[in-house]
Amino acid sequence: MTHDESSAAGELFDRLRSRMTLSADARKRRTRRSAEATSEPFGGGRDPRGLGAIVGELTSDLGWTSFLTESDLMSGWPEVVGPDVAARTTPQGLTDGTLLVLCESTAWATQLRLLSPEILTRLVAAFPDARVTALSFRGPDQPSWKRGLRSVPGRGPRDTFG
Repeated sequence: MTHDESSAAGELFDRLRSRMTLSADARKRRTRRSAEATSEPFGGGRDPRGLGAIVGELTSDLGWTSFLTESDLMSGWPEVVGPDVAARTTPQGLTDGTLLVLCESTAWATQLRLLSPEILTRLVAAFPDARVTALSFRGPDQPSWKRGLRSVPGRGPRDTFG
């Protein structure tokens, strides 16, 4: 390739490149790259950051903060209610601001329903990011005689006078 041919090819390439139009995404990427790219050695954003700040930013970017707050609440349940109550209760989950707590007996569930305003106040003070608005205490599940393979209409197994 002679010098004239290479200069003609270069001119052709320059004309084609000037006529090319970039897509909207490509223009956004180009402007974002040019805005982010700084060659200053001591410019903004180049200082080292702590691991806690980086992990905190990552969890908020990925949307994990609600899950982490809920797990903190579950693991911190004994500190909020005390060791005696924590030994007899288990927090199950947080749904729409209501914390479901399973109790070992219906008596414990009844007593904790009476203490729920105080427990709720402690929870909100200890875990404000959890956004707990209500507590639901349930006793142990009891067997149902209404469903199953051998269920019969009427009183079922309790019908002993008949």
